[in-house]
Amino acid sequence: MPGSRMTGPIASALLVVASFAAVVALLARCAGLNDRGPWVATITYGGAYGRAVEEAVLVPFAGQTGLRVEVDGFGGGLAQIRAQVDAGRVFWDVVDVETAEAVRGCEEGLFEWVAIADMLPAPDGTSAADDFKVEQQTQCAIPGVSFSTAVAYNEDLFPGEKPGTIHDFFDLEKFPGRRGMRRAPEANLEFAIMGDGVSRAEVYNVLGTEEGLQRAFDKLSSIKDHIVWWEAGAQPPQMLADREVAMSTAYNGRIFNAQVLENQPFSIVWDGQIVDQAQMAIVAGTPRLDAARRLLRFFTSTEAQAGIAGRIAYGPARLSSDALVSTHLATGVEMAPHLPTYPANLEKALQTDARWWSARRDDLHERFSTWLIR
Repeated sequence: MPGSRMTGPIASALLVVASFAAVVALLARCAGLNDRGPWVATITYGGAYGRAVEEAVLVPFAGQTGLRVEVDGFGGGLAQIRAQVDAGRVFWDVVDVETAEAVRGCEEGLFEWVAIADMLPAPDGTSAADDFKVEQQTQCAIPGVSFSTAVAYNEDLFPGEKPGTIHDFFDLEKFPGRRGMRRAPEANLEFAIMGDGVSRAEVYNVLGTEEGLQRAFDKLSSIKDHIVWWEAGAQPPQMLADREVAMSTAYNGRIFNAQVLENQPFSIVWDGQIVDQAQMAIVAGTPRLDAARRLLRFFTSTEAQAGIAGRIAYGPARLSSDALVSTHLATGVEMAPHLPTYPANLEKALQTDARWWSARRDDLHERFSTWLIR
């Protein structure tokens, strides 16, 4: 879902300029919104996920409440959110962020406090607190759909034995060909350490040591000359289709769309998939707090979560949503086996540790950037 980000002094300066420009643009665009009636603003990622959110959440919410929903595209990160809060001019109300960003934003005071207990109950009356799956939670965000970063490959390039484990991604002798990886340390370090034989249960314990980190970078170095780096979620499916790479890490929803909508001969290796949750948060200081809370409750409702999962292969956050997810609305494909939360897929998954990343992100991005240019 998310995109990658640059790090270092130049990147920091660019983010400041971009954030300021974004705030100025928002001020200009939103100056006359109040003259057009009640509204609420949300940001979400684009592509198929953005369309799923619009169809399953934003359009029905506007129809039921009469509130106009202003939508902005989003590439991830906290810079623009931080700029609005610092300036005291908040125009984004409900934001869709990764779990690590939700943790960090909460610590920085960028988000309002929210509680799962205040969300809508399930249709059978089960409280939201009992209906949400056990996922990473913070005091400032409500879990949304689960997505994963996983290894995918072009079946046509492997007419014989097929890749089946995370170890195979790093085995250039048995499965030759270039590899696609996101230009960022997130997920890559976990893939590398699992590919080097560390169990999922020990991944963050091992990466928490200098020896473990070096081991992960050494594993990445073993295939570095064969890596094609990507930065946007749309790139891996295209690289696989063009045979620019034989395998790539990718967001599972992007691969699903290529499989069912474009008939691409792609397969996902669920072993070692890294699962994260979209986190829905309210920007601190919004003057539309009541409207934002209404949208948050709707966004995380049973029906809305199931609606998103029926349009893209991301697992709903609520137990009561599962029974409502059957087939893909556009193609009729059975959705369950394509979800990262499908039991057979989930038993091979690593849940990303957002707090681990929140505490180390800047240092690891600096180290990754240094490793890249060696």
